[in-house]
Amino acid sequence: MKTGTLTTPDAEIYYEVRGSGPPLLLVNGGDGDAAMFGPLAGRLAEDFTVITYDLRGNSRSRLTGPPREQWIEEHGDDARLLLDTVAAGEPAYVFGTSYGGMIGMALLARDPGRVRALVAHEPFVIDLLPDADRWHALFQEVYELYEREGTDAAMERFCAAIGVDAPPPPEAAGNVPEPMREMLARIRTNVGTCLAYELRTFVRFRPDAGALRAARFTIVIGGEGPKTLLHRTTQALAEHVGTGTGVTEFPGGHVGFLTHPAPFAAALRAAVADC
Repeated sequence: MKTGTLTTPDAEIYYEVRGSGPPLLLVNGGDGDAAMFGPLAGRLAEDFTVITYDLRGNSRSRLTGPPREQWIEEHGDDARLLLDTVAAGEPAYVFGTSYGGMIGMALLARDPGRVRALVAHEPFVIDLLPDADRWHALFQEVYELYEREGTDAAMERFCAAIGVDAPPPPEAAGNVPEPMREMLARIRTNVGTCLAYELRTFVRFRPDAGALRAARFTIVIGGEGPKTLLHRTTQALAEHVGTGTGVTEFPGGHVGFLTHPAPFAAALRAAVADC
């Protein structure tokens, strides 16, 4: 694995590169840490040049200016600059989970020639829901709870509302290897970044349906657990794109790429080949 840093006008983006072959960019969601993709990237590196990175303001990708609210489109620009740096502008396969799927859509809408195919896994496109206003109000409440009572209380409210498990605290890791402990500690910090500067603005993103219809594009959903808000947003995206767009089921739940890396890698290879 090779590592590097991409300098942008207001951030330094940490990234990792594995393998050889056509470029495949993996874009993370609210935890923002490249290490979440480690088990998946290792398997995909047999066939692709796999690029992973920490989202700006998260983990090892530090902001060079004061923290502020962020927007999906800014992160799409980061992805484009990263592909310019690592893939020399060669069109890339892009896989994004949660916010990462939305970042991939923003990249595709602005620079369709840079995306060979896009696979969006459980994208959090709240603004496409008929009851979006209710969710926007709830996320504002979550932010205010974070300001008053801190990360734990806010994440408990948030995760209960959308139907997913909160990230475990580092002390709950038991006898896991030290790199995993370090990742959990970074993610713990990232949660605050998400609640303060990402959540309320990211969920205002509305995908460009025309750009998605014109592209090689696959929507995927986790195959375990109860129906979550992420299941609703994934289905809403399929309806937004229209023209018979379906939803493909992938192994595991919302973090199936981490809990089921081998079957997830096989499913992603198949989706990239078919889309």
